[in-house]
Amino acid sequence: MCTTDREDAERVLTHAKADLKAIRNMMDSGLFEDSVFGFHAQQAVEKALKAWLTLRGPAYPRTHDLRLLINVLQTHGQEDCRSFAHLAACRFRRSVQI
Repeated sequence: MCTTDREDAERVLTHAKADLKAIRNMMDSGLFEDSVFGFHAQQAVEKALKAWLTLRGPAYPRTHDLRLLINVLQTHGQEDCRSFAHLAACRFRRSVQI
């Protein structure tokens, strides 16, 4: 079965939403290590960026580097992604409003 770019993007975005839901339920630092919280936060952003790239058409490298994914978007005319550039250097903490 062949899927469309839109279906692929929706599938990846569904996984991003699952990571977001996970971190929303990890606000108690006594139960979850910061590294686990940070992993899911990074994954949520990464998957959302990859869904965006899938919809826009440019091929993107197999990577976990948020800065690289944002640069690919910018290179392909997605100027509005600049507002996400700070996430590439962000260290996710539970104090961040999610």
